[in-house]
Amino acid sequence: MGTPSPVVPVLQRLHGMPGVQVVSAVTPPDRPRGRGRQPEPPPIKASAEALGIPVLQPPNLRGESIRAELARLAPDVIVVAAYGRFLPTAVLELPPHGCLNLHPSLLPRHRGPSPVATAILDGDETTGISLMLLDEGMDTGPVAATAEMPLRGSETAGELTGTLFDMGGALLQENLVPWVGGQLSATPQDERLATITRKLERADGLVDWSQSAETIARKCRAFDPWPGIHTHWNGRMLKLLSVIHDPGAPDSPGVAGQVLGPEPSGGLRVATGQGILSLNQVQIEGSRAASGYDFVNGHPNIIGSQLESPESDLDSDR
Repeated sequence: MGTPSPVVPVLQRLHGMPGVQVVSAVTPPDRPRGRGRQPEPPPIKASAEALGIPVLQPPNLRGESIRAELARLAPDVIVVAAYGRFLPTAVLELPPHGCLNLHPSLLPRHRGPSPVATAILDGDETTGISLMLLDEGMDTGPVAATAEMPLRGSETAGELTGTLFDMGGALLQENLVPWVGGQLSATPQDERLATITRKLERADGLVDWSQSAETIARKCRAFDPWPGIHTHWNGRMLKLLSVIHDPGAPDSPGVAGQVLGPEPSGGLRVATGQGILSLNQVQIEGSRAASGYDFVNGHPNIIGSQLESPESDLDSDR
């Protein structure tokens, strides 16, 4: 059971494991996308069909028909990786060896829907992936195995998600047969160490210039590819596609959100609540992406102007 492209390697690993038969891939229904609103299959569906694996696409797992179909398939174990749907008790109890979930954090840290982005936002030095037995809670089940990795401090959420699920595929390949064979047990999580993440919203991407340059730079990486970060200038949305925070730079001489001008490396410097943020690549609404240097050439009047924060957005609406 899975959905997005980062978990395709998990399905591929399962398909290639000796003694393992993937009897079905379960993924959400196709969704209309693009200007033409044509139905687009989830990446797991396309991958499963290419491998000759039957695909089920129920809107949820609560219906009698999908439960009957899962029971007919009689799986020994269900593997879940970024499926994005709630598993009811009847499904959790269906396979004799349970439902194993790959969660991209070192549980019990960062339970919930946005563990990768939150690890970046929090400035974690280490993260990893956990192979856990699902129960009725939100990522609360016992953990069978983990794999850790250090963070460089430059990863985007998209890059890191792909890396972690690649690791998860290897972790699953190493531990699935021992789990089913009874040679591997799961350890309950320490509830005292639990932290909970929340679902990201599009509004999270609006930059608050009163925050530090370091915080905004982390958000740029954490919200890549979605929801991204943006500000407003001259009544238009300005997407910040690539930014850099130099911890050795002097304190900002301007007020938070003020554009200070370009720097020799080509970035566009902006004052923040603490430090200076360099905008390396931006995209103004209705135009193509441009380097900070090129953007200044085309919009010299941005120098000295004030970029909007949430508070100023509210004021402008009155």
